Amino acid sequence: MDYPNLTLSTPALPRLADAFPGAALFDLDGTLIDSLPDITLAVGELMASADLPVFTEAEVREMVGYGLRVLVERAFAARHRRLDAAGLEIMSERMREIYAHHLTGRTRLMPGALEAIEMLARAGSALALVTNKLQSAANIVLEHFELSERFQVIIGDQARPFGLSPKPSPDMLQFALTRLAVAAPDAMMFGDSAADIRSATAAGVFSVALRNGYSTVPLETLGPGVVIETLLDMPAAIEAWRRA
Repeated sequence: MDYPNLTLSTPALPRLADAFPGAALFDLDGTLIDSLPDITLAVGELMASADLPVFTEAEVREMVGYGLRVLVERAFAARHRRLDAAGLEIMSERMREIYAHHLTGRTRLMPGALEAIEMLARAGSALALVTNKLQSAANIVLEHFELSERFQVIIGDQARPFGLSPKPSPDMLQFALTRLAVAAPDAMMFGDSAADIRSATAAGVFSVALRNGYSTVPLETLGPGVVIETLLDMPAAIEAWRRA
């Protein structure tokens, strides 16, 4: 790739007691928004279109976090229906069309999401959204919740024509930091899944794991910088970053 690898920057000096990160990177689903009800509804319509039984929210929770194509592949696999490459493309396109009608109907902001964004913005932190969700869908959701202008960088799945691999690759995080001109040691990544934590670790970014998201594995086993319950615990996350 032709952008600088900021993870190779020298470690930051000891941080001041009132320091804030130069950049805060956020996942979207399960971190800033609770989109599982809408995703479950959309997956249900997809399954019904293929004459297959629908899923519960608990079942869909096991499938999310790695983008639309993986979600579709996992949904059909759970119904013992293997999709070849052509079939996966067809069903993924069908899912894109279905989900476009279910982006905000049942989706809500996660507790503390707005407060966390405002706290960081007031402190001068640059904000980026780094999601495996379709970027077109992410843009609509952010606009719905009047958050679009809060983020200096928004990178979703459709940004990958730039050559960026999705999380858990560090590519999108590194690209966001380059755009923000912030080195990895001076940044934080907030997420709820293994993909988020592993991408942050690979990028050399301090990770904050949210317990109220969609992770299906114990967050501590992923080795995050700190685990918090919700974004209402932002002060504790900042303090952990300061001590790192």
